[in-house]
Amino acid sequence: MTTPRTAVDADDFSHRDFDFLIVGGGTAGLAVASRLAESDASYTVGVIEAGGVSQGEEDVDVPGLYGRSLGGRHDWHLATVPQQGLKGRSLPWPRGKVLGGTSVLNYMAWNRASKDDYDAWEALGNEGWGWEGLLPFFKKSETFHPPSSHVQKLQNVSHDADTFGSSGPIQVSYPTDYSPTHSLWHPTLNAVGVETNSSHLGGSNVGVWTCVNAVDPRSATRSFSTGYCSDSRSNLHILTNATVNEIVLQEFEGQHVATGVRFSCKGQEHIVSASREVILSAGTIKSPQILELSGIGNPKVLAQAKVPVKVDSPTVGENLQDHLMLAAIFEVDPLLANRDDLQTDEKLAAVAWEKYSQEKAGPLTILPCSLCYVPLNHFVPEQTLAQLSAKADKLTAFDADKKAILKQRLNGQSKLGQIEYIFDLGNWNPFFQGQDGKRYGTMLQILQYPFSVGSIHIPPSSTSGEDHPSIDPRYYGGAHGALDLDVMKEAARFLDRIVHTEPLAGIIRAPASPSLATLRDEERLEEWISDNTITDWHPVGTCAMGGRAGIRGGVVDDRLRVYGVRGLRVVDASVMPLQISAHIQATVYAIAEKGAHMILEDARK
Repeated sequence: MTTPRTAVDADDFSHRDFDFLIVGGGTAGLAVASRLAESDASYTVGVIEAGGVSQGEEDVDVPGLYGRSLGGRHDWHLATVPQQGLKGRSLPWPRGKVLGGTSVLNYMAWNRASKDDYDAWEALGNEGWGWEGLLPFFKKSETFHPPSSHVQKLQNVSHDADTFGSSGPIQVSYPTDYSPTHSLWHPTLNAVGVETNSSHLGGSNVGVWTCVNAVDPRSATRSFSTGYCSDSRSNLHILTNATVNEIVLQEFEGQHVATGVRFSCKGQEHIVSASREVILSAGTIKSPQILELSGIGNPKVLAQAKVPVKVDSPTVGENLQDHLMLAAIFEVDPLLANRDDLQTDEKLAAVAWEKYSQEKAGPLTILPCSLCYVPLNHFVPEQTLAQLSAKADKLTAFDADKKAILKQRLNGQSKLGQIEYIFDLGNWNPFFQGQDGKRYGTMLQILQYPFSVGSIHIPPSSTSGEDHPSIDPRYYGGAHGALDLDVMKEAARFLDRIVHTEPLAGIIRAPASPSLATLRDEERLEEWISDNTITDWHPVGTCAMGGRAGIRGGVVDDRLRVYGVRGLRVVDASVMPLQISAHIQATVYAIAEKGAHMILEDARK
């Protein structure tokens, strides 16, 4: 992948006259910057990224090495505050501190939520943010490479070509090589009543299917957001290793106007101006942090941090929603080739590298792609469903519009995928230590619609964007987090049913974590869930679109303009008002594409 041209001198950057300034050169930020720069050569666009540049790094580029960059030099090394619902555990929250953001670190999954998820955003009063309004922007971001007829037949891969884009910067494809257990996945799920979905990007992701990935099949390498900037443009300037500390606001005719940003680079502080707009694309964690550092937020939070209040915006940093994940571990057939072997068997690793280098194939191209999304009524008994629905009637932490939507998600008639299951060979559980000589497989269960709602805020006396904010997702806590625990318990029981169904059951030797005894005991199962829950790295919602509720229900309007400030928008995952049932990468690109389209529309008025 071509590396974007970057500006190396902060002094030169800060003295340029920019029309648009983008804070954050990540998944959304580079997409927005590229679309603005290519639209009109007279626009001068600047991007400020806190991290450096990844170029030719195996841990980033090689698909089969997914996960190895987490916690590395391109990571912000963030963590939650101790979580009461997890027995006081603090969880690491990997986020990309690098040009390309978290699209450099993620597991490359490329999918969309169901139509109803996006329509729910629009139902809150956010015009144009339903499925029909977003679909053109999903397509605009991607170039889909169809699988060969051989792969389609051999791996039960089917697709609807009309649902994909064909000329976008992000290259997406089905794998050409698969885990030896993938051929067991579809028939096993079919056997427990989960049907195969042949159009899983077309408006419903419910069912079992094979995942598309952000991988360029021509080079067998990760495709990430720097692909938007592969064409060098003289009007696009990118400054790396620079941290934004504040949005510069000036008062004009009684209104605050964003006129630039204050940033630090190599120990020196600079101010750079934007004549048209500042666009905040720092992500779910950093965008609310920068707003609060700029005096935009809840006065109580700002007072604790000794930041003067400029705009009273009470929901900045609130509405945090994440996907909760559990990794159940099973001892599997020791004769099956296993991803863990690449870490322990030097000869096997050497063969894998040779095949990858020469043929762009083999184990180093394999990604976890055995997925399914299952509605509540498929795995929760009727009596338990009725109890969940009764609890949903008593939701108090949400306004009337959100409450109505969330109640529907716990309705026994809902067809939305409440739980995602993924099977992969290898041990994915950071808390489980396997025994020598044994091989393991992992079944992930991931809660899609959390009732645990948290917050991200600056800590007292915080003055810099380099400071870590206080991240509190309130897993299984808050007013309604216990609902998540109820759903996860039922999901674990259905997981057990899946792995004991043929043909997948044929390669399972024994449960390792949790044990059968744990699954059969309510108290022990709750304890295992509390001990083993981690994040699926999909936080959203901290600068949400307010819809009809306006500034009391969100931070930005449906054109992503920050309430109470002219010339300032937020364009990233933080604007999502409700969590979706999907890996969020493709949706973040669609938000960026739509956001850029809106910025250009308004600029031309």
